[in-house]
Amino acid sequence: MTEKEILELRDLAEVGKVQFKERIVDNYDIACEMCAFSNYRGGRIVIGINDKTGVINALSYKETQETTAALGQIASTMLNPSILIETDTSKVEGGNLVIASIKEGTNKPYHDNKGIIWMKQGSDKRRIFDNMELKAMMDDCGTFEADEVVVPDASMDDMDMEAIKTFLLKKFRDALPKQTDDGRKPADLNADEIASLLIKDKTAADILRNLKLIKPDGRFTVAAVILFAKAVQRFFPTYTAKCISFFGNSIGGTEYRDRFPDTSMEGNILHQFNAIMQFFTRNLRNVQVEENFNSLGELEIPSVALMEFTANALVHRSLVWTMPVRMFIFDNRVEIHSPGNLPAGMTVESVVSGISMPRNDLLFNNAAFLLPYTGAGSGLKRAIDTGIDVQFNDNEKTKEFVVTILRKEHHVNALSSGETHQPQGKNAPSFNETHQPQSKNAPTSKKKHQLTKKQQDIINFCSIPRSAQEIMDRLGIRNQSRSRKRYIQSMIEDGQLEMTIPENPNDPNQKYRRVKK
Repeated sequence: MTEKEILELRDLAEVGKVQFKERIVDNYDIACEMCAFSNYRGGRIVIGINDKTGVINALSYKETQETTAALGQIASTMLNPSILIETDTSKVEGGNLVIASIKEGTNKPYHDNKGIIWMKQGSDKRRIFDNMELKAMMDDCGTFEADEVVVPDASMDDMDMEAIKTFLLKKFRDALPKQTDDGRKPADLNADEIASLLIKDKTAADILRNLKLIKPDGRFTVAAVILFAKAVQRFFPTYTAKCISFFGNSIGGTEYRDRFPDTSMEGNILHQFNAIMQFFTRNLRNVQVEENFNSLGELEIPSVALMEFTANALVHRSLVWTMPVRMFIFDNRVEIHSPGNLPAGMTVESVVSGISMPRNDLLFNNAAFLLPYTGAGSGLKRAIDTGIDVQFNDNEKTKEFVVTILRKEHHVNALSSGETHQPQGKNAPSFNETHQPQSKNAPTSKKKHQLTKKQQDIINFCSIPRSAQEIMDRLGIRNQSRSRKRYIQSMIEDGQLEMTIPENPNDPNQKYRRVKK
């Protein structure tokens, strides 16, 4: 580094990434600084500048040689694991400065020779005691696989067999026969029958065990629970998503157009993905993309971009930090918050360029058979290529990776001129209602029944086919004919739900799924 560059560091007070020392007085103190940088995002120690006053006190030639040797010895003997550093000198008036560059470690956590773990915090450093922070450190550099941890009380009874069936059909599509000996297609079989086609006399649990989603002793992994559990939140309450559409542009706003209830997000990763996409679909505007007035509109933010960012947020989120994924819609932007910073060695630039370094390998490699992403690192580039105005922020302060998509000006203007703030309180309309300004001469269409909160919850719940009993259990009511007529048959007639076996409505295996719009 040149003297000018070092002085700029000093004057800009980049204390988070640079530490100044006038001389090496205490080797242990320097070891603690190196440890803190290794456990953080790396940094530099500059010897020859007073850290209190910023005054340069250049090193003589002999001091330069001794300091360089001392730094190397400290890095190799006073840290566990030991680290490699790069040392450089910079000529200044009266002598030299010595700069030690410490990279972010790939084998965290690093300890000093007393066994203490240090982490940078602004201009200072602090000791790490909390197990959660230790897990986050190890997760960050891949020495702790959070998705491979066992969930002691999870069993096959907690799993959604339809989700497992969907997974098996897609993952082993090329290995499955076109039909069975009795003429049935694989799609007509249950999960265990599909497994038996793959390996004779084996069950779905056996296949998941072969895929390492279930441990050899039968215990389920975190990844298996996230992928297939009926209610992931029973095991991990914070593995959910908060979806709010605000009036205005402040996250501190107290009024909102739409807010998904927590119960709508209860379910596995596929259920959450579908619920989030439904949230975007009903809160973002459709725009005409062709001159023909009768042509179908498209979302103001292309679906391919929203799908990619949503899948990334759910799959690559930190499983250590106890925070939900958050989806916010403002008048001028959409924000997608995913817990956890980028893994060690990754930057926003590398992510945008298409470099892929999954945080949760087991989850990542298998979620691709439930969610619409390739896993090849091309998704973000494909999303950016849609022409959206998007910004990425690896926020160290909040421990989140944030995607911000700016909404085009004419969409913002339409919101401010065509919609008014809705009152909140007991007389406020249901948050499920949408308010579209109508022209006096606009053609009228068949009026649809306004969905109740229970009906909307059923639609979200049935993103995976559900039996009548499962739906009644979800609602907390008895499975009686009048209940089925009120909550299932009425929604079939209204085009919200459909039967999986429409040719035989009374089939004992009958299930119901939401109608894809």
